[in-house]
Amino acid sequence: MRKPLVAALFALVLSGAGAAPAVAAPAPHAAPVSHSAPARVSAPAVTAGAEAAPTLQAVSLAGTVALSNCSGSVIRFPNSADSAPALVLSNGHCLETGFPDPGEVIVGQSSSRTFSLLNSAGTKVATLRASKVAYSTMTDTDVTIYQLTSTYATIKNSYGISALTVQDTHPVAGTAITVASGYWKRLYNCSIDGFAYRLKEGDWTWKDSVRYTSACNTIGGTSGSPVVDQSTGKVVAVNNTGNEDGETCTVNNPCEVDASGNVTVREGINYAEETYQIPACFTTGNQLNLSASGCVLPKP
Repeated sequence: MRKPLVAALFALVLSGAGAAPAVAAPAPHAAPVSHSAPARVSAPAVTAGAEAAPTLQAVSLAGTVALSNCSGSVIRFPNSADSAPALVLSNGHCLETGFPDPGEVIVGQSSSRTFSLLNSAGTKVATLRASKVAYSTMTDTDVTIYQLTSTYATIKNSYGISALTVQDTHPVAGTAITVASGYWKRLYNCSIDGFAYRLKEGDWTWKDSVRYTSACNTIGGTSGSPVVDQSTGKVVAVNNTGNEDGETCTVNNPCEVDASGNVTVREGINYAEETYQIPACFTTGNQLNLSASGCVLPKP
């Protein structure tokens, strides 16, 4: 699970780096990461009569947030009103009160957690505050959704930052994506390699997880980062884990389990949990309704 690693932070102290640097020291066993800002990606040329490839866009850090121990983003759904209280998306394992147990679902828990709101350059422009944990679980998926004390309109008018929209359809293999980490102020660009029928890590099991191609070599602290489709700018998943040491189904070493029970270990490969199921569970005013038509999120 991609929480900040003590070893990575210790390495920063030894090197004399300041707090929350723009470039993180790689965690042990993590592949090295690029120190340069990602270049704008252009769609390839196509021959006459061929179907045009989607136009790709550079994703920025605007709308992402830094938590005390993870990354996150201000999100909205296709039907969210500007007057609704804004929401922040992160991981279930980033919850300030600790990891939810397998089978546990937390709804409406009081919270006054704060988030550093970033602009496109990764500069902090505001401190946002939660009013409650709207939803959190590590069962089937790995998400925490905080409701804020600010509305979308207030955030937009005060800081010029728009929320990221969550796509309400299943992501597609081969899609070019960016994992945008507010904690490290870093962008990881790669593609969706495919999907794990089940992803097991320690006591937890997640369904239909997104598997990245190897270029997204995320590290501790990137937990909760939005995974953004470069062709639409919409959130299609939330970054959560990777296999660090090649171990099988242990913490920080998730394994894939197919429908027949076969186990596959992919050392150095990282994963995210899909978010397309979430919009159906929030109704007018961004109120959670787990009984709403189409809502399949686990219930308490």
